[in-house]
Amino acid sequence: MPRFALKIEYDGGPFQGWQRQAAGQPSVQAAVEAALSRLEPGPHTIAAAGRTDAGVHATGQVATVDLARDWDPFRLSEALNWHLKPAPVAILAAVRVEDSFHARFSAVERQYLFRLVARRAPVTHDKGRVWQVLNPPDLAAMRAGAAHLVGLHDFTTFRSSICQARSPVKTLDELSITQHPYPGGIEVRFFLRARSFLHNQVRSIVGTLERVGAGAWAPDDVQQALQAQSRAACGPVCPPQGLYLTAARYPLDPFA
Repeated sequence: MPRFALKIEYDGGPFQGWQRQAAGQPSVQAAVEAALSRLEPGPHTIAAAGRTDAGVHATGQVATVDLARDWDPFRLSEALNWHLKPAPVAILAAVRVEDSFHARFSAVERQYLFRLVARRAPVTHDKGRVWQVLNPPDLAAMRAGAAHLVGLHDFTTFRSSICQARSPVKTLDELSITQHPYPGGIEVRFFLRARSFLHNQVRSIVGTLERVGAGAWAPDDVQQALQAQSRAACGPVCPPQGLYLTAARYPLDPFA
């Protein structure tokens, strides 16, 4: 059966996450599989590079699917986009890949972006797509706290209590924090890059660093929380709406 890789963009607001849910709750996976069933008799099961949580968005999710027909990739993406309407899900590209390629297991890196907006007035155009706080955070303090998290660590403190990963030990390759103009305030972007992430790791890290930026934590408190290897030592988990899965990387980029 021909295997295809799909690059997918979606607004996670209406969905209970990527993964197919019980009791008919909406998910991105179910929406794409339903569109596939309109092209070929189902059921279809697609595998994704990252299982995003409820409310989390994606601009570069990657999924693989096996189909009976050897579709022209462009026609496949166009047909899927037609059948996905009006769901806020778009197939940005479809490519034919080798049978050995797997969206999840072949990935060597995932990249996430978190958007935080600081301004007094409520956000309008970005409602549901950013985390809003009222006061500008201290970027220097947050960067100092973030420096303790880069590298190989036991991230027990920063993972969900229901995380199913075999080990809490992960290597965080990059955690950068940048400031950008935003109407009536500022936008702070957190960029994180690693081979893989634990459940709620990014939101736990950003929520903790926001406390540092607000002055409630000192930068060195982040190191103490990490070394505690206890979920109780973590700062508050930030809301999902500012989080985006932006890319999954592979030894050979199938979309190049």
